[in-house]
Amino acid sequence: MESARFDRRGILGMTAGAAGALALPAFARATTDPVADYRTPYKYPKLILGGSGVSGDFDAKSVDCPFVFSANGKFYLTYVGFDGQGYQTGICESTDLLHWTRKGIILARDPNDPVTRYNVACASILRENELQSPARLIKVGGRYLAAWHAYPGAGYEQGAAVIGLAWSDDFLHWQRGPVILRPEDGAEWERGGLYKPYLIKEGDTFYLYYNAKTMGTPWFEQTGLATSKDLKTWTRHPGNPLIRNGANGAPDARFASDPVVVKHRGTWGMFYFGRANDGPCRELLALGRTPTSFEKVDEVLIDIGAPGSIDEKFAHKPAVIYHEGALYHFYCAVSGKWPNDTRGLAVARSRPW
Repeated sequence: MESARFDRRGILGMTAGAAGALALPAFARATTDPVADYRTPYKYPKLILGGSGVSGDFDAKSVDCPFVFSANGKFYLTYVGFDGQGYQTGICESTDLLHWTRKGIILARDPNDPVTRYNVACASILRENELQSPARLIKVGGRYLAAWHAYPGAGYEQGAAVIGLAWSDDFLHWQRGPVILRPEDGAEWERGGLYKPYLIKEGDTFYLYYNAKTMGTPWFEQTGLATSKDLKTWTRHPGNPLIRNGANGAPDARFASDPVVVKHRGTWGMFYFGRANDGPCRELLALGRTPTSFEKVDEVLIDIGAPGSIDEKFAHKPAVIYHEGALYHFYCAVSGKWPNDTRGLAVARSRPW
């Protein structure tokens, strides 16, 4: 079953990625263009962060999976670095969202731990939900709260990953907690392993969105949800996966992954990336009336670039922040051919540079 989709044919401002001719859902009809505030069509042409290229650095080979927030009058971007063995999590700092200074590792792998022996990726930290907020962090019980995932094998995303939580007093030093979600406890769509967790809080409920993959090769990725009141007992949503693979030929026919969920003017938006059958990964969007029900937008928010550009192969894995009247959309840009491709972080904005 394909997740519901809608387009906005006939509405001004539709991009070249739009397709189809379905009707707007009822919740969106009152808005002239419900997608307008989510668009960031102006790409910055260079990587804002790449692999360090320094042997021995945790991020020597490549950087991936951005997450952005503001604190102490500055901006911070967490990311995972790959050194040829596995993932670890670092952070960088900026005053303008364009020029970034590395600050080092915030969550390191533990050779003595079977869960994080090779990898640990801090994917999100609890922050303000609103699309046009400053994206400040939110404390729980006086501490910051993050969600991470870890692959059990050495190499690039090897094995069936699990998801856990971590706590910090200063968002720079983290204490890793136990695993809260395992693939073997889920349904068939997630038995191959769990990917990026994105954590939000609405009312008295914590919502943990995540993508996961099927077993076998080729695998398929879709996005689901688990909820909790106490951060200890987690319940998978009965409607999982919330974002399912599209039909053959759709931009998310193989992957519907890496959710980022925000609230905006009474509705909910989920940024995610899709992978088509022909290979490219692109940034997509789904909208909904609640944080548990979304309908896909028939529009590509950020498409791959022209041959020779920084994102000629993939433009995927979203992270967003609003600043001085503009939305910034960070993503992982990939060019070249595996295993010698270039993987780094890029940004697009809602207004020209």
